[in-house]
Amino acid sequence: MTTKAARLRLILGDQLNASHSWFREQDDDTLYIIAELHQEASYVPHHVQKVCAFFAAMSAFAQALQQAGHRVLHLTLDDTAPFSDLPALLTHLIEQHGVSAFEYQLPDEYRLRQQLADFASATKVEVSAVETEHFYLSEQQLRRDFQTGKKHRMEAFYRKMRVRFNVLMDGEKPQGGQWNFDADNRNKLKAKDIDDVPEPLLFGHDVTDILARIERHNIKVIGKPDSNLLWPITRTHANELLTFFCQHCLPSFGRFQDAMTGQTDEEGKRKQWSLYHSRLSFALNSKILSPQHVVDAAIHHYHTRPDEISLAQVEGFVRQIIGWREFIRGIYWANMPEYATLNSLSATRDLPSWFWTGNTKMACMKHAIEQSLDYAYAHHIQRLMITGNFCLISGIEPAQVDEWYLGIYIDAIEWVELPNTRGMSQFADGGIVGSKAYAASGNYVKKMSDYCGNCHYQVSKITEDDACPLNALYWHFMDKHQDDFGGNPRTKMVYANWNKKSDEQQRAVLGKAAHSLKNIEKL
Repeated sequence: MTTKAARLRLILGDQLNASHSWFREQDDDTLYIIAELHQEASYVPHHVQKVCAFFAAMSAFAQALQQAGHRVLHLTLDDTAPFSDLPALLTHLIEQHGVSAFEYQLPDEYRLRQQLADFASATKVEVSAVETEHFYLSEQQLRRDFQTGKKHRMEAFYRKMRVRFNVLMDGEKPQGGQWNFDADNRNKLKAKDIDDVPEPLLFGHDVTDILARIERHNIKVIGKPDSNLLWPITRTHANELLTFFCQHCLPSFGRFQDAMTGQTDEEGKRKQWSLYHSRLSFALNSKILSPQHVVDAAIHHYHTRPDEISLAQVEGFVRQIIGWREFIRGIYWANMPEYATLNSLSATRDLPSWFWTGNTKMACMKHAIEQSLDYAYAHHIQRLMITGNFCLISGIEPAQVDEWYLGIYIDAIEWVELPNTRGMSQFADGGIVGSKAYAASGNYVKKMSDYCGNCHYQVSKITEDDACPLNALYWHFMDKHQDDFGGNPRTKMVYANWNKKSDEQQRAVLGKAAHSLKNIEKL
């Protein structure tokens, strides 16, 4: 017999915050619902490990709540298959359990927030929405700090956040006398550095049943499946990964945070993809860990181990979370839903099919894509300056780029993915996020990685048959968009160098780029 409940509370897959005020008291009249939904598993083709991670984390969270004495209904795809979408499921549950009040935490995706708002206006029961209590900034603070269409700058925002929350401050001034140590954090990994990279802490959650459900319900997925999920899905394991990062990776995080390597790992160690990165983004974006908890832990290790962890290392990490992550969220909510349609550079080319296979002769692209398919993960420079840069200078349609990034990465939820991709990476927002387009030739890849050493193409060449495609594509992009970027102080030198080339040289470069774009599927 179905038990009655006065109140139904919805917990979405990225709302696994055990510290939320909802859970401070037990109430037998409150029923929590955690549900695997077809609509969430298939609004884009997701990486199979991403689907497994969210479903496994949701199951673990449901069990934890039950053990804490709360009433929880955890539904799998098998249970929710009869319902067309989330509102249909909620309507059924409200009727089935005789619910008089429905409560939910505000979703962090516009799509879901709109869906639940529409449901709330149509249902006959009392509805209330609360904040997720996860981010540094509240919804009200976001509305004060970000305006629609305004070209905000992360550095100014980051400094205000440091002051507002007293992070790495000496009174009113930043510790160390400067706000940003980014100039110290651009080291390339040399051969001798590779051996020192820590072997990553991996987990082994059995997701065989979830994989079977995904197949049974014909959920379209991408990437490499693994029955032993390596990502943390509980707060205990996420804290273990945080501690591991602080102990073993943080001492060198800053200096190597932009570095990339394609060197073959020793058998079984699999560390080239993780390097010194925390790999906490899934735990953060599913709200298993709070950003303040992560920042506080990193700063604690910095203060207790000053001989091992310099200020530049911890500042670079703190900036990613208290600066960039909160900034991107503000950009998203200030500009949606129009932001998802912006295409300021009028890019229309289709994404090459090898983005789904890694079958390309460009070593940098092959490595970044294959790693993404294998692990559902790539670090920020691989995303921005390898795959993102290629899409930018090739003129790939932003909507297709968005869908690929949103699907392939385990941490990709639209609020964090969209401004990073359409804004930072593709400059499709016309400069709302960044003050310049992050376009680069093969020289950047050579500077920050060892990819070029074993590549089919020659990074030092521009127009020859075996020239790195990025070189001509870069100049083609800059030439095509001279009206957009010619007046930008950050790109004036680029155009000065381009204009020094003779007409014949420019024609040769642009001809090579046109050939690469025509044959983009064969690169």
